[in-house]
Amino acid sequence: MVWEPRRYRQGTDADGLVTFEVVHGETDLQISAISDLSAEAVAVVSALRGDLEAYIAAHPRFAESFAPIAVEPGAPEIVRAMAEAGAAAGVGPMAAVAGAVAERVARGLSAFSAEVLVENGGDIYIVGSTARSVLVLAGDSPLSGRLALSVPGDSLPCAVCTSSGTVGHSVSLGSAHAVTVIAGDGALADAAATAAGNLVHGADDIERALERALGIAGVRGAIVVAGEHVGALGEVTLTPVEA
Repeated sequence: MVWEPRRYRQGTDADGLVTFEVVHGETDLQISAISDLSAEAVAVVSALRGDLEAYIAAHPRFAESFAPIAVEPGAPEIVRAMAEAGAAAGVGPMAAVAGAVAERVARGLSAFSAEVLVENGGDIYIVGSTARSVLVLAGDSPLSGRLALSVPGDSLPCAVCTSSGTVGHSVSLGSAHAVTVIAGDGALADAAATAAGNLVHGADDIERALERALGIAGVRGAIVVAGEHVGALGEVTLTPVEA
């Protein structure tokens, strides 16, 4: 697996917004809003991390399992959301963490800004009414950076979450260059991208991975990049990007 600089932070259309970064513990976000809301974002992230870290300290298996885990009804909201997403996708709850955090930060900041984009390790949550585009980055695939996903304003809020078996530090059991899932729920999109990505070991697996993603209730669309091949299914509009 190869670590790359955060090129994806240049891959989301945030025209008309102020962009800033927030780092708190292991959480490293790029946020775009109508103004610099760093202090407000730190407060949201701190509360989320506090809930999650306290739960993991008492329930270590939550952070270790690659399979779904049931949690108590009184567990913190983010923990329940991650567990539900993991159960829906058939993966461990931590597969949903980046998308879950991105959504909750975006929704928290929406009280201060009508338009918010939060990127968390390649997982994006978008709030607002303005159409956006997200560049599809896929490591050393020749298609990386050559396609953009159009996100209509009337589809918001939504998550655009990506799993890769070749780039980044997140665990994937497959070798897809990129599996991107679109859904209204950030935790679900993240978990579904992992589940579909686990199936991809070559171009012949693209169709199966797409069907796996769209078979998860709540997933709107998916894109799979494997080498020089790409497939898409569901509510997906891709446009070419000139090199």
